[in-house]
Amino acid sequence: MSEATRPDSAAFRRAMSLWATGVGVVTTRGPDGDHGLTVNAFLSVTLEPPTVLISVGDEATSSPTIRETRRFALSVLRADQADISVRMAAGREGRPKFEGLPLRRSPGGLAWIEGALAMLECEVETEYRAADHWLFLGKVVALETGPDGLPLVFYRSRYGEPVGSDQVRLPLRKQ
Repeated sequence: MSEATRPDSAAFRRAMSLWATGVGVVTTRGPDGDHGLTVNAFLSVTLEPPTVLISVGDEATSSPTIRETRRFALSVLRADQADISVRMAAGREGRPKFEGLPLRRSPGGLAWIEGALAMLECEVETEYRAADHWLFLGKVVALETGPDGLPLVFYRSRYGEPVGSDQVRLPLRKQ
């Protein structure tokens, strides 16, 4: 066990890499076209109404577009879609992010990643400033589930997938 230290950004990044997360792609659409980025800062907030929260950094070109249009979509990636995550996480270098990607349009016209485990379209209810990020609370206005599969997982700064199938092994203890 290590001693507690003051949390600089490198130590904090190492600690947070020990939290396994799912991986998704957030998209939005403005007058200049589609914008997108990879996220693992995403969570379900309420069931009624269905509401989610995403965290988007200032450096992301998606951030001002989400703030302006008040809409975003999220595609929850399958384990075999890591290449899409890497591509959407990259900056503007190389070919455009969306060129050649398997896309569909949500009912409101936002980009959904074809074959993702789940796809949500959201309207921003509230936004919060958090240092160099924006937190967007979005009401889910449309959703669709994709084909069965295992989710893409990010752990210790690497992509992976859960071991097993749709079953969960629970602790063996009496209630």
